[in-house]
Amino acid sequence: MFKRLPGDEARNLVTTTPDTAIVFQPAVVRTPAIITLAIYLYRFLVALVRTIWRHPVATAVPTALVCTWYQYGWPLAASLFGIVALSLVSWAFIDRPSFAHLVGWRLLAWWRLMSVYRRHWQSVMDVSGLGKRVYGRAYLPWLVRVQCDGWADRITVRMLRGQAVKDRSDRIDNLAHGFGATSCRVALIKGGRLQLIFPRRDPLATPIPALPVPDEPSVGPVEIGKQEDGRPLKLKVHGTHVLIAGATGAGKGSFLWDTIRGLLPAIRVGQAQVWALDPKLMELSFGRELFQGRYAADPADCADLLDEAVSVMQKRAARFAGLQRSHVPTVEDPFVLVLVDEVAFLTAYQPDKQLRQRISAALATLATQGRSVGVGVMAALQDPRKEVMNIRNLFPDKIALRLDESEQVDMVLGDGARDRGALADHISPIPEQGAGVAYMRLETSPEPIRVRAAYVSDTDIRAMVAQFGEAA
Repeated sequence: MFKRLPGDEARNLVTTTPDTAIVFQPAVVRTPAIITLAIYLYRFLVALVRTIWRHPVATAVPTALVCTWYQYGWPLAASLFGIVALSLVSWAFIDRPSFAHLVGWRLLAWWRLMSVYRRHWQSVMDVSGLGKRVYGRAYLPWLVRVQCDGWADRITVRMLRGQAVKDRSDRIDNLAHGFGATSCRVALIKGGRLQLIFPRRDPLATPIPALPVPDEPSVGPVEIGKQEDGRPLKLKVHGTHVLIAGATGAGKGSFLWDTIRGLLPAIRVGQAQVWALDPKLMELSFGRELFQGRYAADPADCADLLDEAVSVMQKRAARFAGLQRSHVPTVEDPFVLVLVDEVAFLTAYQPDKQLRQRISAALATLATQGRSVGVGVMAALQDPRKEVMNIRNLFPDKIALRLDESEQVDMVLGDGARDRGALADHISPIPEQGAGVAYMRLETSPEPIRVRAAYVSDTDIRAMVAQFGEAA
């Protein structure tokens, strides 16, 4: 028979009987009841002070009602409660945004904290492997707070010492299913703290109709759709290069046409030009009248057009040298956006080796030297592999629509993007649900954001040509 052993001695026990669990009883030190009560009282007081400090209004109102009931009786307390409730309901109907910001989302966050996250926190952490047990003592990541907005819950978590962000990124599926969400994303706040984002609904589930053409000419960030948090999606095209990758039918054309649509007023006044390369002849050909004759579909013509763009870039660089370091669009030096619909056909699948090398060299030259002199490149492709697009790292801003494989997400957006929640391989293949939905990783932010571009139909393109074609 085994004698009683301290817990640490269990690791030294050996059994020769297979599938037999070793049962031991560690030594128990009995704690006096007064110490246990003092510890619980201290924890209660700390929790009470923390609650009052964080939620002064939520604690003051019920406290005032209880005091009124005790001092003046329940009728007056019930009347005050009815007045408070009626005031809140009236506020919600009169000014819903301010009510949601100051009261509604706070109440929802408290309810989600108590009914979902705190209730299941320990079990989810243990099952997912994020909780640790050392010498019989359980250690769990600390749930700091819960914030809610119109579409997601944002959970601030303090990690255990020694844990890394990747430990949690590798278990985003466990966390999502453990808390009843469709997905989970991880964002680092600062050392030791991170934020878990659990969507409650999908604000990008329905297609977005084509946005109105801007009234004022501008080459600044072009509004092309909507972000997941409801804010407008504005894509920077002047002073950067954009790479768009997505499977067939994922909606790459939406990003191309939304960008063109946003630049139309600037094109009309001569501050911008769009040079289109359309080797498939199925996308940009609808609006070739908008491109002022700078449209090419044949590979040889595409190479000539790229060489012309390189020439414009080099001439500007020679004139700007020593005078200015950034480009300001003017009629004399307009912003030039080179659109390439299927760049892989020109750089990888082109059978003519000399033509392929010529096109690749021109694109690389534009991507490395063009942004400072007002020449940008926006390239779209289906296959993001290195041997297909070997200059993809020269594009500061990247967009990943629906992709076929999980490995392709990091190929497009960079290492670790999928671990941070860019699940581009999970976007729905149903056009009404997933076409135009994408994850963006911008040069100014390493965190991928989920967006949806507006759908520009054939009718919208014909209307654009009818209105701006002759002027362009």
